[in-house]
Amino acid sequence: MQTALHCDYLSVDDYLAGEEVSEVKHEYLGGNAYAMAGATTEHNQISMNIAFAFRTHLTGKRCRVFMSDVKVRLTTVGEDAFYYPDVMVGCDPRDTHQLYLLFPKVIVEVSSESTERLDRGEKRLAYQTLESLEEYLIVAQDRAEVTIFRRTNKWAPETTAGLGQKVTLQCFDLALLLSAVYEGVIKPSA
Repeated sequence: MQTALHCDYLSVDDYLAGEEVSEVKHEYLGGNAYAMAGATTEHNQISMNIAFAFRTHLTGKRCRVFMSDVKVRLTTVGEDAFYYPDVMVGCDPRDTHQLYLLFPKVIVEVSSESTERLDRGEKRLAYQTLESLEEYLIVAQDRAEVTIFRRTNKWAPETTAGLGQKVTLQCFDLALLLSAVYEGVIKPSA
């Protein structure tokens, strides 16, 4: 869940400067900053599992894996926006800023009941405008289910459910077992 900061308009420069000293992370859309709720242990474990799998698979390649402290910057409906994806992979040499990526290849959001609508709606539509984005994953926090949206599939959702299943990231040729994604979170009988 997000709560807006009360101000008339916050510039991008002021937002970025504020984020560097803030104890609370804020996402930004069109001059407004929205405080982010803290993550659960399950959310954190799932994010770590995915980031570890990505990092292991991409070792030695020019791609870098980032977790929730690095933002993605984009323009949506003519407005500047910054989001904090749970996991993000950047491979583009044009990404040289230390605080955010402009050209991510993969974005992952670990979704909870309170964030699923935002992840499937506003963020999905915003992320799909990124020229570099090839795949966007929404990973359920409370059940073994991953929905992947691919540029090559015209962003149609592909949902995979069950710990014995796998989802394939085509852009990396990586088969990600859901049992590995949910290791330490969902028991095998679930």
